[in-house]
Amino acid sequence: MNKHFDQNEEAVSQTVKLGEFCKECDLELLCGKADGDITFKSVLVNRPGLLLAGFENYFGNSRIQVVGNAEHYYLASLSYEEKQKALKRLLVQKIPCIIYARGIRPSEMELELASKHNVPLLRSDMTTTWLMHELGNYLDNLLAQTEMVHGTLLDINGVGVLLTGHSGMGKSETAIELINRGHRIIADDAVCVKRVRNELVGKAPENIKYFMEVRGLGIIDIKNMYGVGAVLESEFIDLVIRLDKINDLADYDRLGSMDNTCEILGISLPQINIPVMPGRNIAVIVEVATRNYLLKKMGYNALEDLKKRTNLDE
Repeated sequence: MNKHFDQNEEAVSQTVKLGEFCKECDLELLCGKADGDITFKSVLVNRPGLLLAGFENYFGNSRIQVVGNAEHYYLASLSYEEKQKALKRLLVQKIPCIIYARGIRPSEMELELASKHNVPLLRSDMTTTWLMHELGNYLDNLLAQTEMVHGTLLDINGVGVLLTGHSGMGKSETAIELINRGHRIIADDAVCVKRVRNELVGKAPENIKYFMEVRGLGIIDIKNMYGVGAVLESEFIDLVIRLDKINDLADYDRLGSMDNTCEILGISLPQINIPVMPGRNIAVIVEVATRNYLLKKMGYNALEDLKKRTNLDE
């Protein structure tokens, strides 16, 4: 009996249309129906050389199979019967598809056997290594853990800032002012967050992309109002800034010595809590908080510098 080492990988699966997959990854469909479904269960991509050669144990049958020059020339070196046996050994594994790299065109035998076993055959002009890299990126995004977060996501000086807080705290109004100051918005009100390779990426749900609700004005279209330079398709989330209703200023960190964090999809992000009160320009404070975050990342901490100066003066 064959041993498969993808059994523990199949925690998440996604089904897409074969034609859509080809369009996303710039692939040519050689065998299969464009409107047919294809299901992906693993973020990993495999080259089936060992299986073609006869070693069937530990085969990743839930992975996309990529045929490069090595596999192609190996099959070409076999007799008709040997080649047929090697291909059947691969095609009975219930694999999602086979993709030929470097513009390799499969033989008539390969096309006939793939059609008989209902395995899609695709082709790419990319090199084998680059194709596997691109497929890995596609699968990482497709199969990533996803969570919908209430908030507004912006790019401020190259930092992905997620504004959170209860409704009515002024997140959208703050975002509008930040856009006017030259920063860019990714999503408002609802942010679709994906965990991709231990990083969080946020984007807007398709049905509300670039739209924003502003109390008193209603719905506005940021892209049409400010232009393409004011919006982004997606952004990595680096910092969470929470807008809080003011209760007692004594509850807030005055020196920046507290390390608050926010956890999303198992990843901990630095969080800054900002009290909202009349007369405060929250957009400017958010911008300053982001600049201060960048300085800390570069190794400069204003509080530590102040402590050193104070000690010297003493």
